Amino acid sequence: MIASFVGFLVAITLVGISSARRSRGTGKDYYIADSSIAPWLVGLSAVATNNSGYMFIGVIGYTYVTGFPAIWLMLGWILGDYLGSMFVHARLREAAARTGQVSYAGVLSHWYGPGPGQGTVQRVIGLISLVFLLTYAGAQLVAGSKALHVLLGWPDWMGAVVGAVLVALYCLAGGIRASIWTDAVQSFIMIVAMALLLVVTVNALGGPAAALHDMQQIPDFTRWTLDNPVLGGVGGAVIFLVGWMFAGFSVIGQPHVMVRFMTLNDGALMNRARLWYYLWFTAFYAAATAVGLLSRIYLGESANFDAELALPTMASELLPPVLAGLILAGIFAATMSTADSLILSCSAAITHDFLAKPVHATYLIKLTTLGITTVALLLALSNSQSVFNLVILSWSGLASAFGPLLLALCLGYRPTQTLSLLALGGGLATALIWRWLGWHSFCYEGMPGILVGLLVLYLGTRLSPASDRLDAQAVDGPAA
Repeated sequence: MIASFVGFLVAITLVGISSARRSRGTGKDYYIADSSIAPWLVGLSAVATNNSGYMFIGVIGYTYVTGFPAIWLMLGWILGDYLGSMFVHARLREAAARTGQVSYAGVLSHWYGPGPGQGTVQRVIGLISLVFLLTYAGAQLVAGSKALHVLLGWPDWMGAVVGAVLVALYCLAGGIRASIWTDAVQSFIMIVAMALLLVVTVNALGGPAAALHDMQQIPDFTRWTLDNPVLGGVGGAVIFLVGWMFAGFSVIGQPHVMVRFMTLNDGALMNRARLWYYLWFTAFYAAATAVGLLSRIYLGESANFDAELALPTMASELLPPVLAGLILAGIFAATMSTADSLILSCSAAITHDFLAKPVHATYLIKLTTLGITTVALLLALSNSQSVFNLVILSWSGLASAFGPLLLALCLGYRPTQTLSLLALGGGLATALIWRWLGWHSFCYEGMPGILVGLLVLYLGTRLSPASDRLDAQAVDGPAA
């Protein structure tokens, strides 16, 4: 197992390091690859970055506990993601080309060109990005550690250290181009690994019919709704689905995912990139959910069992060492594909969003990346929460802060500095308070966060001068 795992890992790392040959030694190349990436690479990279260890570890653990309602999570997430892409992806790519900015915060704050308050908005977006993306990166390293702990018996800390070292190596070598190239390799490993485990598990359980029969014997596991203390079964199911549609829609607020679409070599090819993205995403998510359902039957229920260890535990018991190494490589690939993206976005926040003048010296940019990697590792080593909770907290916080503003910009609104900051703060505060009150157990906190942000922008533009209201001529980017 160790030999096959190390072999896959070395191959991935070499792909990333080899991208250094294409490096142009500029900040723009380091952060958005000079907008020169082909559609299929953009799509596969976005898939690998989006799915991450959250899918291998978090979603499978959640499905193990929840049962059939996790299918609604999958459907809602994919639908919400798709709806967001219809309005945002192509316009964001055009805005990146128009403004010449290399960071997500830079594009949002310079959407309509130079203006008062840009620096403040950019710094606030950069600060929020840094805090939540670092938390997110730590969660990815934790996910990798859990897999290595189960399959190889390594100490809990070792997987995080190995992941951080490898991510640092190819991020330092080629920046986002290295990340995208390795993402493409990782996306293939991820889907092959998940499909393989799905087939083997179904066979071990006696086939699909036998597996379904066993699921039906578990109380409440195959019911399609979760009880809502206020709205009941059907009402709770609707809120659950709509809430996770907002979770999928929240992808527009994730700098580390959206920057992938900023690297596309031709904005007219956005639909092709989206096709690669959604075909791969749907297939992988469906396989992951199915494996999560099957894991409950195969592993049974135990009060002392960590549900987020379901997949690596099944792999070690069902597969020969070589194939178990492939599964482990798939999990680790998923965590690294997201971790490197998060670390690069954090680096961009520091070098291009916080300072009065952006940093262009490549060695300083790489030193910043190395520092961010170290901080993410320290967060992972001190973590005591589940991967699922950490990822959802970060995902919802970023979405609630940035999603409303980006959507408004794409639809042609011109919010003032004050209004933009109010929307950022209002959406983020709503999501955090919602989670603090415990209401996220029946409705994803990003839903009220995004709605509050949009409400602030709507009311603000209604009361603002005409120049800040919807202006169809102001939208330069084409619809996706």
